[in-house]
Order: sequence, then C-alpha cells, then structure tokens
Amino acid sequence: MRKYFTISLVLITIAFTSCSNGQTPNNTLLSATEFASKIQEISNAPIIDVRTPDEFSKGHLPNAKNIDWNDDEFDEQMELIDKSTPIFVYCLSGGRSASATKKLIKSGFKTIYELDGGIMKWRAANLPETIESTSKSSGMTKNEFDSLTNSDKLVLVDFYAEWCAPCKKMKPYLEEISKDMADKVIVVRINIDDNKELTKELKIDVLPVLHLYKNNILKWENVGFIEKEDVVKQFQ
Repeated sequence: MRKYFTISLVLITIAFTSCSNGQTPNNTLLSATEFASKIQEISNAPIIDVRTPDEFSKGHLPNAKNIDWNDDEFDEQMELIDKSTPIFVYCLSGGRSASATKKLIKSGFKTIYELDGGIMKWRAANLPETIESTSKSSGMTKNEFDSLTNSDKLVLVDFYAEWCAPCKKMKPYLEEISKDMADKVIVVRINIDDNKELTKELKIDVLPVLHLYKNNILKWENVGFIEKEDVVKQFQ
C-alpha cells in the first residue's frame, strides 16, 4: 500500500509540475527573436495579426493576414484555416493575442505560437515590418518631440494606444491634469500606432508609459498603470 501511495504521489507531482509551467501543450509564448526564427523554420504557417485594419495598415509582420479579434466575423474567418497546421498570432502588446489564443485552443487549433509583447517588442528588436502603401506617415519626428519637451514648464508625455485598457483608465485624469494644472504642466498624449518611428527611437515597447520632462530633460518615468495622486506628486 505504501509503495502504491508513493508512486501515485510521484505521478501527481509530475502532472502538477507539467501543468504549472505557464504554457499549455497547444500554446508557445515566444520572444520577438524566437518568433522570427520560428517563422523562418515553418515558412508556410499562417501569421495572424488580430489588430484592427487601421492598425494593420500602419505596419505589420511580413506576410501576415489581418483577422480582427474584435470583429464579429473573427470566428468565421478563423474557421477557414486548417486547425491541424501551426499558426502564429500577435497583436499590439499581447493582450488581444492572448485572448484570441485561448479561444483558438478551445476551438481545436493544435499548435499556436504567440508573440510575447506583440509588435511593440518586434519593433524594439528591429525586425522587418511591412507598411501598406496607403498608410499615413510615421508621425512626429524626434526633433518635433524635442521641441515639445523643451519647455520651462513640466511636460508630461503619455504614450498610449486605443486598445490599451490601462491607457483608457488613465485618460480622464490626464485630461483633468491638463485642464486644472495648465499653469504648471503641459500634457502631451502620443498614440504609438501613429508615431511608431518616434516610439521606437525612444524605446517605448510596453504600455502605458509616462515621461516627465523639463527643459528637454527626462525627470521621471513610469511604466504601467498609475493613480493620479502618484503622478501629481511628481510635480512638486
């Protein structure tokens, strides 16, 4: 009986360990460089960009197909892809691709490679990107940015994206700061999708990000959600 109990305990321990390593057998989360290498290794596998068509037009991975995660026809379009073949999935920073991946695993896809940190990490790694010929310009230049931050007043720069949930949560109080503290602080909001060259040069590869400048000198920065009171403290 003791021998049986010991063997059972070992089997349970192995099962628990294999289930707690952060991945399922169907899903592999890869860094940008690993993602690029795996694409080269499985060159015929579909690459699915689950962002909006507008985001897609401003820059996407070479040979990627745009299937918007928030589109009502997402499930229908994904059904056209062979579930037995490996697929690659990515979005802006990882949130939508993670949600899409969970759903695709449930629907029967066997092997899914997900880009950790999304196309923001891809850009930060200087990996190739395709831009639609009809897309808008790459946005603000570094010289223009420097001109904005070169002020005797404090300049609070908010790097955001429309699909970033923490960014949306911070937006109302940033607007309040812009209105109520205009004598002390200038608030500048920069959409990273519309200013990808600038954000790449400034090494912005996660969201949200706040930078506080004075006379073009970076005084403070914050990555991730932060409450209004903690931001206002930096103006003292």
